[in-house]
Amino acid sequence: MEVEIKPKKFPKGFLWGSATSAYQVEGGNKNSDWEHWKVKAGRACDHYHRFEEDFDLAQSLNQNAHRFSIEWARIEPEKGEFDEQEVEHYRKVIKALRQRGIRPLVTLHHFTNPLWVAERGGWENPSTVGHFESYVRYIVTQLADLCDFWITINEPYIILSAGYLWGNWPPEKRNPLAAFKAEKNLMRAHRGAYQIIHTIQPKARVGIAHSLASIRLPLRTWYSSFWERAIVDRAGPQDFIGVNYYRSTSPITFKPFGFRSLPRSDTGWEIYPEGLYRILHDLKKFNLPIYITENGIADAKDEKRANFISDHLVSVWRALHPPSPRLRGDELRSLDEVAQEGVDVKGYFYWSLLDNFEWAWGFGPRFGLIEVDYETMKRTIRSSAQIYARIAEKNTLE
Repeated sequence: MEVEIKPKKFPKGFLWGSATSAYQVEGGNKNSDWEHWKVKAGRACDHYHRFEEDFDLAQSLNQNAHRFSIEWARIEPEKGEFDEQEVEHYRKVIKALRQRGIRPLVTLHHFTNPLWVAERGGWENPSTVGHFESYVRYIVTQLADLCDFWITINEPYIILSAGYLWGNWPPEKRNPLAAFKAEKNLMRAHRGAYQIIHTIQPKARVGIAHSLASIRLPLRTWYSSFWERAIVDRAGPQDFIGVNYYRSTSPITFKPFGFRSLPRSDTGWEIYPEGLYRILHDLKKFNLPIYITENGIADAKDEKRANFISDHLVSVWRALHPPSPRLRGDELRSLDEVAQEGVDVKGYFYWSLLDNFEWAWGFGPRFGLIEVDYETMKRTIRSSAQIYARIAEKNTLE
């Protein structure tokens, strides 16, 4: 039996944070395509006006990093018209984080588009690539003195599947050809943005946040390796890999012999921390730093969240630390083989800092470390957040 070292220390400089996205928390975003859809955020969590209060809470929870997004629809409400007041708002947001010793990780596109982009065909239209690049060039130039850590696009394949294949997000299409066109343009947009950012900031760190689920199938290793290589390689240049991981999934209802049932979150997602370890281990072949850019659970009663965080951090720790060369299963492995297993994971961002608008689910799921009363906007720190805070403070999982 493999013996683990206790306590489980994380590397010096490891980032402990949480994540939000603009449309899901800010409120008052009238120029976004989602705000003109059947399910909309409205005032959301009013984070636009309460960000300092929310960052005080993040600081009190010992977080040293925060991932958030800039809303393209605010920066460029009409084609070619940039709003300097909104730029100044995001400068204040980043300064507020830095003043609290919290490193900002900025996402430039988190699902939503300006209404004028959607009306011109969205990501199916090749011209959207140029529009996005223009926005990126403008906003990165404006914020380059404050931030050099960027995600270009959040979960491009969720945009494609939900918006262009399943049709349950804007633009509500079920058209593989439309998905193919949109995929091509999203990848072009990332590659263009990557080059633009590095021209402005040669030492910047730029990546994508990829949505990855653990596939529980007998051919999991082959399937996962194929899928991960396809989406990561297809994206083009990246200085790091962002991993958004929530669950296990299986495309078959009937579970083969030996498949155990798993606990589930409020959204019905299977909770499978082992899957995160497997994904991180698989991604080592890319030889890039990795950040867990989202990992969270919908848990309104806060009964499972603490264990969810701890168990997934055990998987991160296992990926960071090569196991003993002794028995694993029935095989003895060489020291050389074991030495190759350590994965370069740099940080963990829990989703989410706040309860928020969860897209087509609306305000039902509760993912937050901090509970939000949507009537009064009162914030209440959950007990699970305190447990995560102790881990972050000690840089250690006990």
